[in-house]
Amino acid sequence: MFVALDLPEAARSQLGRWCEEAFAARSDLRAVPVDHLHLPLAFLGSQDEAAGPSIAEAAFGAATGLAQPRLVAGEVRSVPPRRPRLFALDMVDEGGHAGALQAGVSAALEDLGVYRPERRPWWPHVTLARVKRGERVVEPLAADSPALGAIEPGDLTLYRSTLRPQGSLYEPLARAALG
Repeated sequence: MFVALDLPEAARSQLGRWCEEAFAARSDLRAVPVDHLHLPLAFLGSQDEAAGPSIAEAAFGAATGLAQPRLVAGEVRSVPPRRPRLFALDMVDEGGHAGALQAGVSAALEDLGVYRPERRPWWPHVTLARVKRGERVVEPLAADSPALGAIEPGDLTLYRSTLRPQGSLYEPLARAALG
């Protein structure tokens, strides 16, 4: 399971079109499906489905009263920089509101005992493409960063992630509107 900020439909559609163009000629990359474009806040790993309602309640409760996040697209980065496994869009967190939301969600889920915060600082990003199994990226990405303008995520979602050979399947288990 994981908790993420969902991008507004218009931003997801625009990013999806950008990905189609940027990755169309790339046999080494698999673009993330449009409905999987989100801003991850906390990866919980494997959790009992029965814990879903309490996890959602804790995560969504942490968002209560917080300011609406506002994000602006930055550069597309290869992760890691050498021998990348994925390409992600940096998101600039204007005003630090997404970071405050992530910290609140992280603390609430840690208090619940279902999450251990990562040692590295939280990185606001959207994963755009993953390197296909058995492939290695030889050429850098030859595309300018997408021009999205400011984005205000509308929903906070608890997802179940199911790994499959053709790529992960993300299923929303619970969703709460921000603001």
